[in-house]
Amino acid sequence: MKKLLAAVSVLALTAGIGTLGSVSMAAAAVPGRAAHFAAHFDFSKGQTPENVAQEPGGDLDVTFSVARQVARVGTDGATRILATMPLPADGGINTPLLHFAATMGIVRDQDGTLYFLYAAGTADLTGVWRMRPHGNPERIAALPADGLPNGMALDRRSGVLYIADSALGTIWTVPTAGGAATAWTTAPELAFSGIAGANGLKIHNHAVWVSNTDQGTILRIPFRSGNRPGPVRVRASGLTTVDDFAFTGAGDEILAALNHTNTVVRIGPDGARTTVLTAADGLENPTSLQVRGGTVYVLNAAYVTAKDPNILTARLRHLH
Repeated sequence: MKKLLAAVSVLALTAGIGTLGSVSMAAAAVPGRAAHFAAHFDFSKGQTPENVAQEPGGDLDVTFSVARQVARVGTDGATRILATMPLPADGGINTPLLHFAATMGIVRDQDGTLYFLYAAGTADLTGVWRMRPHGNPERIAALPADGLPNGMALDRRSGVLYIADSALGTIWTVPTAGGAATAWTTAPELAFSGIAGANGLKIHNHAVWVSNTDQGTILRIPFRSGNRPGPVRVRASGLTTVDDFAFTGAGDEILAALNHTNTVVRIGPDGARTTVLTAADGLENPTSLQVRGGTVYVLNAAYVTAKDPNILTARLRHLH
C-alpha cells in the first residue's frame, strides 16, 4: 500500500493536480437526469481508470493505470480483469513523467480486438499491445522507452493507430498489423513543458484532434492527401490540466475532462465552454470520457483524492 501511495503521489505531482479540498465551485446543473455511479473500484489495488473503449452491448473496456491492467466493466458494474501487464525489472521507476509502469490508452476494433498502450520506461515493454478476444496480450510495436504513450485512436479507413506521446510531444502511427512506429508529426503545439504535452487523441471529421495538458488546449490537425498532417489549429484553449475528451456526436461539440479542477466541460464548435459536471457530482480527478446515445461515462482515477475511483454516468440533453 505504501508503494502504491508513493506512486500515486508522484503521478499527482507530475500531473500538477490539486487536492479535492481546493475545489470551491458549486456543481453546475446537469442538463438531464442527475449523475450517478455506474461502477466503483478499489484504490488500494491500483484500480485507477485511465482510458476507455466501449463494447457493442454496453460493457466498458478500461485500463487501470497503476495496476497495469486491462479490465471489462459490465453494465451491472461488475469488473473482470482481462490482463495484467508484466512489471519491468526496475519496477517501472524509469517510466517518464510517472515513474511507475502504467497501462494508458485503449481502443477496440470491430472484430473485438483491443489495442492498448503500455508505458514502462523500458525498451522491451513500452509500446502498442494487442489482445484478441479470448487471447493474451502481445506487443505489436515498440515505442521509445523515453516517451509516455498516452491517448490513442484507430483510423478504421487505413487500419492505422494514432498515438499521443506526452513526454516527446509526438503523434506516432502504428499499423494494426504491427510493425515499426512512425512519427506522424512533432508539431511544437504538442510539446511537453512541465506536466504533460500531447495527451488525449481522437480521429473525427477528417482530422486528428489532440489535447495538450501543459498548454490547456485542444488541437485539430486535418488529414492531407496520403494521410499527411495539415496545419495545426487551436480549437479550444484555457482548459486547465485538460486530460482526454470525447465528441458528443457527428458535429464538433466536445466534452473534456479537466483533471485539476474535477470538472467536465462542454465545448461548442466556436470554442465556448460550459461546466456540466463537477466534484459535487462525484468527479474525482477525471481522466477520460465515453459518449454513447446521449449518455456520458466519465472515468475518475482519484489519483489525488485517493477515495473512490469510479465511473460516473449522466444523461445529457442537446448532444449534437
